[in-house]
Amino acid sequence: MKRIEFHDREKEMKEITDILDTEPSLITFVYGPINSGKTVLVRHLIEQLPEDYVVFYINLRTKFLASYDDFIESLFEMDMETEKTRIKKETLAELVSSATKLAGIPITREFLDYVFKDRKPKNAFAYIIKLFEEVKNAGKQPVLILDELQKIGDVLVNGPLIYELFNFFIDLTKELHLAHVFAATSDSLFIESIYSEAMLSERCKYLLVDDFDYEQTMDFLDVYGWGEHDKEIAWQGVGGKPVSLVRLINEKRSEKKIEDVIDSMLMLRTGEIETRLKLVKELGDEMRIGDKRCDVHHERLVSALKMFVTREEIGMNEVDEVSKRYLVKQNILFVDPLSKTIKPQSKLNLLAVRDVMKDA
Repeated sequence: MKRIEFHDREKEMKEITDILDTEPSLITFVYGPINSGKTVLVRHLIEQLPEDYVVFYINLRTKFLASYDDFIESLFEMDMETEKTRIKKETLAELVSSATKLAGIPITREFLDYVFKDRKPKNAFAYIIKLFEEVKNAGKQPVLILDELQKIGDVLVNGPLIYELFNFFIDLTKELHLAHVFAATSDSLFIESIYSEAMLSERCKYLLVDDFDYEQTMDFLDVYGWGEHDKEIAWQGVGGKPVSLVRLINEKRSEKKIEDVIDSMLMLRTGEIETRLKLVKELGDEMRIGDKRCDVHHERLVSALKMFVTREEIGMNEVDEVSKRYLVKQNILFVDPLSKTIKPQSKLNLLAVRDVMKDA
C-alpha cells in the first residue's frame, strides 16, 4: 500500500512554525483520531526544519514498556564504536557536533551507566538537560518529539512515570526555556486525562490533527486524477480519513470499483462492532478506571451508539463514563476534551455504527 502522502496541513504547520519561532515555554500535545496523519505531520516537520534546529524524535509505538529500564532504552540511542569506523565520542560536544535529526537521545556507554544508576528518572533527565545545553552552546535549538506518549502511562517508578516526565517537560520549556517539546498521541482518553491535570495548567497547548475536511479530501484525490463522481463516492464512504483514502487510491489502480471496496471495508467494520457488542451482551466485560474495576453494560453501549443514528457528534456528558471509555478503547469513538464532544473515529465507523444500530 502506498504510504500516506503529506497533504495540505498548512494550518497545523503554521501553528507549529509559530511555536518554534518563539522561546520554548509550553508543551505541545498533538492529538487526533487514529490514522489522521499525526505521525506524517511530525515527520514532515522534521524534514522541513533548518539545520539550526536539532530534533530528537522518539517513537514509542512499537516499544514494549513495562519497566523503567524499558523506558530508558526507548529514549536513548547508543553511540557505538566499531572496528570499521573507529569513531569514539567521549564528550557531549562530540555527540552533538554534527547532529540535526536523531532517532533517540545519543549517549555513550559511560553516560549510560550513570543514567541507569539507582534507576531514577532524574538521572536520565539530568543527562538530557546537559546534552540539550550543549546543543544550545553550539548555537542550535533542541526539539524533543515523543510519538505515542501514552505508552508510558502504566510504567511505575515510585509512582507513575508519566508525572515525572511531565515535570521534566515543564523544566525543559517553562522553567529553563531550553527545548521545544512535542508529544503526539492517538489515545483521546490520554489527552482527556492530561487536560484535567492541574500540574499542566497554563503550561501546555493542544494541536488537533483531524481527518481531512471535504475540500482537503477533494484536493487530495485531485492529485491522483480522480473524477468528481468517484471523489463524491469516496467522501460519502470513508470521509477524509487519510489511510482509507490511500487504500481507495491503491485499489482503484488495480481497477477495482471503489464502491465495492468501500462496501467491503464497511462490512468488515460493521462485523467487528457487532461482534464486540455480542461478546459484551453474552459474556459481559469490565474495564479499569483508576483503581476501580467497572462493569461494562451492553444496554448502555447500545444507548450511546444509537445517538449517532441521527447525529455525527454528541456532547461528552451525554454518555456514561464507562461506556464512553470502553467505546474509545475499542477505537469506535473519539473524545475531544477541548470541544467537549464525542464522535466516531471515522466516517466509516459512523456508517458501521448506523448499520449495527438498525437491528439493535
